[in-house]
Amino acid sequence: MSYSNYHTHTTFCDGADSPEELVLEAIRLGCPEIGFSGHSFLPEDTGSMRPEGTHAYCAEVRCLKEAYADRIHVLLGIELDYFSESPDDERFDFVIGAVHYVRKDGLMCAVDESRDGFIHTVESLYNGDYYAFAEDYYRTVADVYNRTHCDIIAHFDLVTKYNEGNALFDVTHPRYIAAADSALDKLLESPAVLEVNTGAIARGYRRLPYPDSRILQRWLDAGRPVILSADCHDKKQLLFGFEEFKRTFARPELLLSKLPLKKQE
Repeated sequence: MSYSNYHTHTTFCDGADSPEELVLEAIRLGCPEIGFSGHSFLPEDTGSMRPEGTHAYCAEVRCLKEAYADRIHVLLGIELDYFSESPDDERFDFVIGAVHYVRKDGLMCAVDESRDGFIHTVESLYNGDYYAFAEDYYRTVADVYNRTHCDIIAHFDLVTKYNEGNALFDVTHPRYIAAADSALDKLLESPAVLEVNTGAIARGYRRLPYPDSRILQRWLDAGRPVILSADCHDKKQLLFGFEEFKRTFARPELLLSKLPLKKQE
């Protein structure tokens, strides 16, 4: 199985490497494709691409697409946050739909910016009720396809980033399960592919990919495909954990090696 990564961040947003450095690494690794997915603009998110940066990002990736066409298929994508305005003036090969914020009492609350920030948000705005925060998060996730018309659903249970070992809340709690399952049921009605995201493992936050095994099993039981994603912010992690996950994956027929695109050239 040849691996490609479609969730790839560059110096145009919060990644460590230029698009060309990542293309060259993908070629070295034998990837048939690489998809770039810069963070869509959000005023609250300093790691997102400003509007002028988005134009430059698109121009750069398009140039690389032509320059390396005989060696690799380069795709121009975007990680479109639920609360971002859709960049209608740019044509993307694919869209990753993501929820990085929850709106509470008129405030934008980051889900994954920092552990201390996450705890402060729950303590100050939710009276310490992590399940209430999770319910708001998953209500937003449930609507991410309707909002973004994404090809890939990003890090479904990102709300657990700082919860390794149930450090902050219990993912077997009935309220958490009900909230997550309600969002999953809604997204199962969409044509989007679910990503198995190894990025939090690479960065030391988790031992296993997003989503957790119970959620992933429900998706697979519905006969729906998944695609491996490194959520890459460093070229050294472009295919992080892919081979290990493939060896242990129980439903290989549902593991896509290539993203099926609605938007063809």
